[in-house]
Amino acid sequence: MFENFNFNEFIIRAALSIVPFMFAVTIHEVMHGYAAYRLGDDTAKRAGRLTLNPIAHIDPLGLIVLLLTRIIGWAKPVPVNYNNLRHKYGVAIVSAAGPLANLVTAFLSAFILKILVLAAANFNMPAAVFEPLYIMTLYSVAINIALFIFNLLPIMPMDGARIIWNFLPRDKAIKYEETEKYYFLIILVLIFTNVLQYIISPIRNFILIIFDAILKLDMIRYM
Repeated sequence: MFENFNFNEFIIRAALSIVPFMFAVTIHEVMHGYAAYRLGDDTAKRAGRLTLNPIAHIDPLGLIVLLLTRIIGWAKPVPVNYNNLRHKYGVAIVSAAGPLANLVTAFLSAFILKILVLAAANFNMPAAVFEPLYIMTLYSVAINIALFIFNLLPIMPMDGARIIWNFLPRDKAIKYEETEKYYFLIILVLIFTNVLQYIISPIRNFILIIFDAILKLDMIRYM
């Protein structure tokens, strides 16, 4: 993961990935809060987190991890009081809203990428304009897909685990929730053993194949 580190490449990658990352985690957290708000919990709204201003959501450590791993990152979790939700499966709905927002954003980014390619081919867009926009949009696709997959891992307190938790009998749900104390240890092991890469890459490639088939692109070659 960290072999052959090139500082200049790192700076360029950081500059071009920071904007799509900030938008990706912002839309993820806002959709959690908005889903909760629609189901009866206004905790996120009262905390000022139903905003697209990334400053309200960015976690500096999560940003650094993204730049280092090229795979994952995170924002500050939106506060949600699950007891206020007016739906039996409110926890699952709220938890799914964030990752699904990332999947939709990934597809919209791929669509924008298609427009950029067509514009470059038909209107002679200057390379100095096209290349940075192309790379940033490609990053947006990759980052949003990675966030979609990563957040659906069944590790407490991540979204995938919360979805499963909502469907478990109460006694099993309590035991499942107790595994949250091992969260950071599990994530560190997954990152530093490269297991996370092996989990995310095949699913990401499958999603990219679908996007490429719909939009007639060849993004998978550049991921």
